[in-house]
Amino acid sequence: MTNKWNIRPHTEEDVRRANLLATELGINPVICFLLVQRGITSVTDTKKFFNPNLNDLHDPFLMPDMYKAVKRLNKALGNKEKILIYGDYDVDGTTAVSLVYKFLRPYSSTLDFYIPDRYDEGYGISFKGVDYADKNGVSLIIALDCGIKAIDKVKYANEKGIDFIICDHHMPDDELPDAVAVLDAKRIDSEYPYEHLSGCGVGFKFMQAFAKSNDIPFSELESLLELTAVSIASDIVPITGENRILAYYGLKQLNCNPSLGLKGIINICGLAGKEITISDIVFKIGPRINASGRMENGKEAVELLLAKDMKIAREKSETINQYNEDRRELDKRITDEANAIINEIKNIENQKGIVVYNPDWHKGVIGIVASRLTEKYYRPAIVLTKSSSSELITGSARSIAGFDMYKAIEGCRDLLENFGGHTYAAGLSLHEENLDLFIRRFIQLADNEIKPEQMTPQIEIDAIIDLKNVNASFMNELKMMSPSGPENEKPVFCSRRVHDYGTSRLVGKDMEHLKLEVVDGYGGGPVHGIAFGMHKHSSYIKAMKPFDLCYTIEENTYNGNTTVQLMVKDIKPSDA
Repeated sequence: MTNKWNIRPHTEEDVRRANLLATELGINPVICFLLVQRGITSVTDTKKFFNPNLNDLHDPFLMPDMYKAVKRLNKALGNKEKILIYGDYDVDGTTAVSLVYKFLRPYSSTLDFYIPDRYDEGYGISFKGVDYADKNGVSLIIALDCGIKAIDKVKYANEKGIDFIICDHHMPDDELPDAVAVLDAKRIDSEYPYEHLSGCGVGFKFMQAFAKSNDIPFSELESLLELTAVSIASDIVPITGENRILAYYGLKQLNCNPSLGLKGIINICGLAGKEITISDIVFKIGPRINASGRMENGKEAVELLLAKDMKIAREKSETINQYNEDRRELDKRITDEANAIINEIKNIENQKGIVVYNPDWHKGVIGIVASRLTEKYYRPAIVLTKSSSSELITGSARSIAGFDMYKAIEGCRDLLENFGGHTYAAGLSLHEENLDLFIRRFIQLADNEIKPEQMTPQIEIDAIIDLKNVNASFMNELKMMSPSGPENEKPVFCSRRVHDYGTSRLVGKDMEHLKLEVVDGYGGGPVHGIAFGMHKHSSYIKAMKPFDLCYTIEENTYNGNTTVQLMVKDIKPSDA
């Protein structure tokens, strides 16, 4: 599939501001141009952006119901009530449970945690979970990364004399559960200054408020920031504002003094001794934590994150790593089966949405499969399977830029038993008799709303630069923009009319990747780069013809030596 390159527009005023910043700060004008693109136009704002400060975190009591939540928690601890920390089975939920449990552990001897079984109970608060709390004498449940729509479950708990404090970050409906407190910055009545916290982030704000109300030094919370960083990266929330501060200090903790559980994962996925980045969490740490809930039960991930003994941490890391290996094999097989179904759909090339269903698919990997289908066909995709614990069909949905998946699924809510999620990712469940109508309606919604140009993958390019900019000094300044993620993406650059230096070659087991060494006509290079899966460009490049590159700039460490290299996103013949 051919990508469309979009060079971000800039005005004369943008250039003027960037040059002014470059003069005042003494840094590369390209970096200043990137800052201006992100709305950072003053020296003060730049220094704040480059140096996130924990003092700039918002007052947690600005969040609706925070006073109520802290008052109820203080009462529970004072009366030695049994408290159940309840969280979803994904990375955000398990890190949130681990964070709150770790922080409250010194203040309570009657603390327990609960992770619902993906297959037996499904997402969020379950009646079974409430029954577990009732059976064990729990009088307060703190729900993390879930609960915002659990009206019937909270009512059921209230009838049993169990109170709820809900800490969630998903979109609420008009009616909120009848909990003691509902902490969610997306509430319509919320005046909290930042609405993009992860579920673990909301849990952190709750603990920050609890600490503040009990004169507990903030420093006692700082070691838990590693968990907020893992949740922020894995849940793909914006890395701006408060999230940027939490991620920045969480990464510091991960790199300098990780907890035993996270250290176990770091060791097993080959990150020991390396500087851990947001990308490492997204592609290595997060999937292993997630694999526990996908393949077995997320409880094991929490037990790992709470580990106090290195031997236990190592053993649980190995178990979770094996789950991840099993998950990889499973998701490849199901992706192949989903592709086979799609190949049989008539006129699929004219269809703007994809829905595939197989009752035998493993529920734990359908979200990953949906992501792979969206990436391959560049259409919103829904993957459905049959829940083993009920007669319901359950599914995961992923979207493309410009199509609000949550809103589309909400438009089918009369056919659904349950749904929730975000603009680009959502989950749903429905009865089998509604399946055909749901598919037709969703496809019709996609056909009506998606324009043809939206079905072409877009690469947003921040700046066109010469290769002479690609050096260690530029890399050091570029790193000051980290951590990168949604709404502060890693900058993408383009270099025009570059040539093979004469040493570019195919690499990989099947010679499918290009190892590049390139120069341009402006005194830049030779610069190394890697272009994964782009072997088709080899003959053109080896013929010494000019081509354009679009890439991010990375550090590559090998045998103790660190060099700067291009991580190539696309290649096009010059003037094509």
